[in-house]
Amino acid sequence: MLLTISLHNLHFFAYHGLYEEEKILGNHFELNVVVKHAPPELPVKRLDDTIDYVAVYELVRRRMEIPTPLLETVVTEIAKEILIRFTLAEEVFISIRKMYPPISYMHARGSVGVGFELKRKDL
Repeated sequence: MLLTISLHNLHFFAYHGLYEEEKILGNHFELNVVVKHAPPELPVKRLDDTIDYVAVYELVRRRMEIPTPLLETVVTEIAKEILIRFTLAEEVFISIRKMYPPISYMHARGSVGVGFELKRKDL
């Protein structure tokens, strides 16, 4: 049996992107993180028997501070780091959206994003 913790609509201002203007001006990003884990027993009564979502948030926050050209790199590195740090974690799904992509005529009308799922057995 797997228990799920989710962090929804995490907003960050960061400097991810391929283009020089993105590296200088930055952009707004939204992340969603889902971590599935197998607690040692149910019901869960101790924080040590689950995934601490505050610690997951801090991991994500620290990684978002590192400018990176590709969103694919950001999500894959966060997913791997979660599975390495939290030994109870079995599966991670992360999605990230760049809220104002540097695409003509799309700037105020949409966003772009990347999603990634990683299972412990695939590490």
